[in-house]
Amino acid sequence: MTRYSACIEWLFADAEPLPPLPGTPEAEVPRRPARSFPERIRAAKAAGLDAVEFWSWSNKDLDAVKAALDETGLPLAGILCEPISRITDPETHPAFLDGVRASLMAALRLGAPVLIAQAGDDRAGVPRESQHAALVKVLKDAAELLKGSGVVLALEPLNDRVDHPGYYLTSTTEGLDIVDEVDRPEVKLLYDIYHSAMMGEHIEHVLDRRLDRVVHVHLADMQGRGEPGSGPLDWRTRVDWLEEHGYQGFVGLEYRPTAGTIESLAFRA
Repeated sequence: MTRYSACIEWLFADAEPLPPLPGTPEAEVPRRPARSFPERIRAAKAAGLDAVEFWSWSNKDLDAVKAALDETGLPLAGILCEPISRITDPETHPAFLDGVRASLMAALRLGAPVLIAQAGDDRAGVPRESQHAALVKVLKDAAELLKGSGVVLALEPLNDRVDHPGYYLTSTTEGLDIVDEVDRPEVKLLYDIYHSAMMGEHIEHVLDRRLDRVVHVHLADMQGRGEPGSGPLDWRTRVDWLEEHGYQGFVGLEYRPTAGTIESLAFRA
C-alpha cells in the first residue's frame, strides 16, 4: 500500500475561516492566521497521513517541530539540503559541502532520513559533460560526509519547461547515471512524477530496472501542480507502477491544493 507524506509547505497551511456572523458575505468572513508548522504536523496526523516533509529547515523552530513530531509519532520523510546552489560549478562546492554538514545535523536532530539536493542552473557556455562531472565529484565528496549517518542525499531532477527555466538536471535518466557514477549508498535519486511528466518522460521507461536508485518520490498533477485528479496526468498508473515494482518509500504530496487540504486528499479514497 502506498504511503503518503504531506509536504507541509503547501498542505495544511490553509487559513481556516472563522464562523461568520449571520448575513456576512463570504468574501468578508475573517480568517485565522495560517497554521504554524507544528500545527500542520498535527493536522497531517489527524488526516491520516503517513509522514510529513518540508523544504528549508533553517527558517523553522526546530525544537517546536521536533516536539510535534514526537507528540504525533509521524516520521519526517525529508528536508532540503541547504543552501541550494549551482553545484554544476566547482567554485560552489566548498559552500555546498558546508551546507551538507549543517543539514545533516538538522536531519539527525529531526530524524529525517533524506536530504534533498538540487543541481542548480545550467552554466551557459560550459559543456554539459563538464557540469555532469562536477556533479559526480561533489556528490562523491558529500557521500563521504554522510557515511555511517543513515542519511541519504537525494538528487532531484526538475522540469525547465514551466517551473524551473534554466535548470541543469531535467532528465531522470541523467540523474540516475550520475547516481550510478557516484556509486555510493549515501547518494540516490528523488523521482518527481510531476516534473518527469512535464518533461514528457514515461515512468516505465526511465525507471525500468533502476528503481532501486530511487529513495523518495514526489507527486502533483499537471498542469498547475494541483492535487492528483485536478489535471490530466495519469498519476494513478504511475503510482501503481511504483508499487508493483517494489518501491517501498514514501510518496510525497508536493502540490498546491486547489481547494482546502482536506478536500484535496479525497484522491486517496
